[in-house]
Amino acid sequence: MPATHEDTIAALATPHGESAIALVRVSGGECRRLAGEICGGAPLPRVARHADYRDRAGALVDDVLATFYAGPASYTGEDSLEIACHGNPYIAQRVVEDLFARGCRAAEPGEFTKRAFLNGRIDLSQAEAVMDLIHARGERALEAANRQLRGALGKQIAAAIEQLVGVVAQVEAYIDFPEEDLPAENRARLHGEVATLRADLGRLLATAHYGALLRDGVRTVIVGEPNAGKSSLLNRLVGWDRALVSPEPGTTRDYLEEPRVLGAHKIRFVDTAGLNPSPAPLERRGIERTLERAAEADLFLVVLDATRPCPALPAEVASRLTAANTVLVWNKTDLAAPAAGALPEAWREFGQVGVSALTGAGIGGLEEKITELIDRERLRIGDDLIAINARHAAALSEATQCLAFAEAKLSDAGVAPDELMASDLRGAMDALGRIGGRVDHERVLDKLFSSFCIGK
Repeated sequence: MPATHEDTIAALATPHGESAIALVRVSGGECRRLAGEICGGAPLPRVARHADYRDRAGALVDDVLATFYAGPASYTGEDSLEIACHGNPYIAQRVVEDLFARGCRAAEPGEFTKRAFLNGRIDLSQAEAVMDLIHARGERALEAANRQLRGALGKQIAAAIEQLVGVVAQVEAYIDFPEEDLPAENRARLHGEVATLRADLGRLLATAHYGALLRDGVRTVIVGEPNAGKSSLLNRLVGWDRALVSPEPGTTRDYLEEPRVLGAHKIRFVDTAGLNPSPAPLERRGIERTLERAAEADLFLVVLDATRPCPALPAEVASRLTAANTVLVWNKTDLAAPAAGALPEAWREFGQVGVSALTGAGIGGLEEKITELIDRERLRIGDDLIAINARHAAALSEATQCLAFAEAKLSDAGVAPDELMASDLRGAMDALGRIGGRVDHERVLDKLFSSFCIGK
């Protein structure tokens, strides 16, 4: 039989493998019966009961703690049951298989959270925040996910939709009831309301880049001439010998990537081939890959050899360097002082740090400079942090475009029919509605929730 939302579902909610405790999660109409069978009596909601878990044949499986949650006051909005057993994978599997024998079916990926959404416990943006919370690898990412999980984005979108409803009601009143005794239409006031709303949504849309940094990590590309010490610097930054190091120039022929949590952020350090102006054929292929990584970089560490003149970088790299995304790293300061006066004019506003990748001197200062640059993006957004994802950004972009069209029509009274302006405003409402989950296609929801882990 095909799976339905009325089925009672069960799944292991903790990772596979040995642990102190494993948690089995159940949701659906059979949970009260199952709790009674396991605990030997009618369950009390939200009271953990110690019980001997016996399978349908009466064989003892484990001693467990079982907690029943009566809907709608549960995560999914329906009757739910959580069974904590010992973290032996064999025991956990026995419990799950017995639940299947008692009438449950296996939960699909993300189905518990999907049910929470369908039952009105959370909106779609909060459902996405669950996944962000699971994958957060830094303090800022955790902070943003928690804010979204608690409805910060949903509240802003709901307020914007409420404003739009008022504007649309005013516009359509004059369209649908032209003969009624209505007050004179105040297009200037409507224009101001639409413009203010578009500006508010624009500020929210501006957090998309920071949201990508939090979710994917800050791609920090290490570039410089051959033998400047890029691979040695990577090893110092990640804390182990990730890259092979040799006095011979051009050792790195391909890029290496290694993640690390630095301060409040996840950083993805990328070591690249040296930018040699006269490379050998294989080295040239490595440089091509360096240019590809540079095109995707969020931050640059330009490694300069303090014992040599400042090199000229390829235009594809140099054109991307700004004071907001670049740190000049003077390496080998144990051998010579940085020749800062020899820097190109365009680089003199960039942050500079002197280090010795050989001894480790100055690495702490470099780490502080990296986190400082990343945190400037947060300061630009403000403390009221909501870092939207790509799906939110697409919907917000469509909504702001629709509002811009409506603004233009409000500015040119009589040029475009009010019906077209109302259509623009409704288009903005529909786009915003998709953020919270006003969607008609089941396939859209299935695709979104299929990225969740089983048991969540």
